[in-house]
Amino acid sequence: MTNAKCRESFSGAAASGSGKTLLTCGLLQALKNRNLQIASFKCGPDYIDPMFHSRVIGTKSRNLDSFFAKEDTLRYLLEKNARDCEISVIEGVMGYYDGLAGISPKASAYDVARITNTPAVLIVNAKGMSLSAAAFVKGFMEYREDSQIRGVILNQISPMMYPRLKQIIEETLPVKVYGYVPVVKDCVLESRHLGLVMPEEIADLHDKLMKLAEILERSVDIDGLLELADGAEELPVQEPLTGYHTKRSVRIALAKDEAFCFFYQDNLELLEEMGAQLIPFSPIHDEKLPENIDGMLFHGGYPELYAKALSENKKMLTSVREAVQAGIPYMAECGGFMYLHQEMEDMEGHSWPMAGVIPGKSWRTPRLTRFGYITLEDGTCFGKNVGGIRAHEFHYFDSDNCGESYTARKPLSSRSWNCIHSDRQGMSGFPHMYYYSNLQVPEQFLRTCEERKAEV
Repeated sequence: MTNAKCRESFSGAAASGSGKTLLTCGLLQALKNRNLQIASFKCGPDYIDPMFHSRVIGTKSRNLDSFFAKEDTLRYLLEKNARDCEISVIEGVMGYYDGLAGISPKASAYDVARITNTPAVLIVNAKGMSLSAAAFVKGFMEYREDSQIRGVILNQISPMMYPRLKQIIEETLPVKVYGYVPVVKDCVLESRHLGLVMPEEIADLHDKLMKLAEILERSVDIDGLLELADGAEELPVQEPLTGYHTKRSVRIALAKDEAFCFFYQDNLELLEEMGAQLIPFSPIHDEKLPENIDGMLFHGGYPELYAKALSENKKMLTSVREAVQAGIPYMAECGGFMYLHQEMEDMEGHSWPMAGVIPGKSWRTPRLTRFGYITLEDGTCFGKNVGGIRAHEFHYFDSDNCGESYTARKPLSSRSWNCIHSDRQGMSGFPHMYYYSNLQVPEQFLRTCEERKAEV
């Protein structure tokens, strides 16, 4: 057990759509312009928002999720990924208290702030508000005695109204107002069905964020935010016991391109710490898998946007199919699972031949299908019972062969369903897994890869 001093600040909001990601990226850009070493984090299971963070700060942003990770593990991941940085910025998820099943603060932005003892800054969309903004902030501060809310930023408010609201809020509540953000129409981040579009798809993203950073330097008390972050208390940190390392390095082919881009960076680094050598390849652009591999990983992304290109790369499809037939261990989730099907629909409903590892077809549905946190139970991971595995689903596609190896149970709910194909060679399905929720999952995958390596 060690204590780690971590200068950190937390941006949370009253609800989704309050401008958290845009404001967080603008703040990150402003801090970077000051030549500070920055670490950034996103609460919850989101893949896309951290990509925007990473584009700004030049290093990988991480996730902090109190459903996936125990409290000690969460604090460890914050400290581990913020080492050697001067400030950490954590972006909240949904509304500040919104957690499991919509009825619990567990796994909310508040929950992460509480566990990490991070001072939180509440982003309030004050458009159309005046005095009610003070009542609004008061409610959030008093809803939990340990709310962690130490500051407020008012979003979409005029420069004329701001001084009046700042005075009222600070005179009536024990909180500091750190500034405001005016309406900035040409700095909007576009969205698609899984969230924001990818950073590389937004024209002039750098210019937009530089403009927003310049605005924030004028309208937000960034020096005050740095002082607030500097007051964050030391964290008690206990490193989780992974306990496993391969006897020799195993080579894992990692599908990674514009179609497969949803990764938890902590997952990848954990595999490397356990002895894996990750070899990226592109199912779109490469003709075959990397040489001498011992395993394969297919993560999520947007394969439905690139279905034609994926299908027309026949050599890669054959290479993947033959690798599975040869006994190479593999894991696939969501988009990667769809890629392994015999057929996959694109966004227009056209069906395309795929790798043919999973019998059946995946197709587009008109709404989110089985989304949210789940715990996978009553199954085996590469032939071994490893206990419950916490995971997350978020997809607009479905399959006529989702698998029957595990039961997915939603927390604080009676709802459940069968999912996952799992045997001694492979594990594939729609759920996204976070390895720190159950360290036996990456261990069993790498053990299986190492055993096969020893056989050939």
